[in-house]
Amino acid sequence: MKVKAVAKYLPTSSRKAKLVIDLVRGKDLEEALNILKFTPKAVSGLVQKVLRSALANAKQNDGIKDVDKLYVSEIYANQGSTLKRFQPRARGRAFRIRKRTGHISVCLEERLKED
Repeated sequence: MKVKAVAKYLPTSSRKAKLVIDLVRGKDLEEALNILKFTPKAVSGLVQKVLRSALANAKQNDGIKDVDKLYVSEIYANQGSTLKRFQPRARGRAFRIRKRTGHISVCLEERLKED
C-alpha cells in the first residue's frame, strides 16, 4: 500500500532539495528521519516535515498499524513557480532577483519481507 504526501511552494530551489533527498531515498522511515535530523542543510527540516506528514497520513487515512515496516519508496523535488523581484543598482539600473520555490513529493510503502 502506498502513502503519499506533497508539500508545495516551499521557499527553496529544487536543486538544493535534491541534494538532501538523495540521502534518504530507499531508506527505512526511522533511518531517513535520523539522517535528516543530523544533516546540516536548511532544507532537511522541510523534507523531514513532509516525511512526518506522510507518516501521519499512513496512520490516519490508511490505517497502517505497523509503521516500522514503512520505507521511502519514492521521493522527488520539482521546480515550483519563481517570484521575480528587482533590486535597485547604481545609475538608475535594476537587477532581477529570482526567488525560486520547490515542490517535494514523498511516497511511503510497506516492506513485504524482512531481509
